[in-house]
Amino acid sequence: MEHEVAIRLGFFFGILVPVALGEVFFPRRVLRTGKAVRWLSNLGVVVIDTLAVRLLFPIIGVGVAMAAQEQGWGLLNVLALPAWLGVVVGLLALDLVVYLQHAMFHTMPILWRLHMMHHADLDIDVTTGLRFHPIEIVISMVIKMTVIAALGPSVFTVILFEIILNGTAMFNHGNVRLPLALDRYLRLLVVTPDMHRVHHSVTIRETNSNFSFNFPWWDRLFGTYRAQPVLGHEEMVIGLAQFRDPARNTLGHMLVMPFTDPPGAYAINRHGIDPERLRK
Repeated sequence: MEHEVAIRLGFFFGILVPVALGEVFFPRRVLRTGKAVRWLSNLGVVVIDTLAVRLLFPIIGVGVAMAAQEQGWGLLNVLALPAWLGVVVGLLALDLVVYLQHAMFHTMPILWRLHMMHHADLDIDVTTGLRFHPIEIVISMVIKMTVIAALGPSVFTVILFEIILNGTAMFNHGNVRLPLALDRYLRLLVVTPDMHRVHHSVTIRETNSNFSFNFPWWDRLFGTYRAQPVLGHEEMVIGLAQFRDPARNTLGHMLVMPFTDPPGAYAINRHGIDPERLRK
């Protein structure tokens, strides 16, 4: 698709900048650690992730979608649905896969070791939504390309989905205070910062909830939805119990974290303490 890179970059900065400004003027929480090192590390991971994808995948999701259309691969190409319906079904199916993939990274110990880098951030803000280990990104790319080949969504659908996914990841990790009434209704349509922040709680049962990234319906459908953190958004502790030292959140340590650091007890089959007991 012509101008694809320019479109992606436009939406990336068009969402990153407003959310970052919102964090300055309407913060939801007081940050526990300084922004300078965190932002340098988190944005440094973005650069490494981008290079890894470009080097390892000369044909990315859009290329697979083009090949699927040309060769007639995939369910949607077989069904020949109306264009608008194909886009809707494609977006929903790809988003469901992201939900299931996210839950899988919390379930399998070897995958959790990669994903815990994302959760080890001691604060949560717009850059946390970009903080994923390069190996996790590579695995995600393989899954996405496989699903695109099997599903056969249009090129437009794939680009739209990736823009939405990238944008909502930055939005729902944002340290932005939304009016509670707005959040109550908005989370019926999209994952809001207050909804996703629960997922970054240090409390295990709260960590293993709210896996959705774009659309919030999957958590309600599969029973993984948790409306609010027990301690409230201002008092809840962000991160993982085994990572409380800010010095361990530098870029170099983040990259070796899956191989050198303990995974803790965050596997999805570990329930941990009942969050309600924290109130006592």
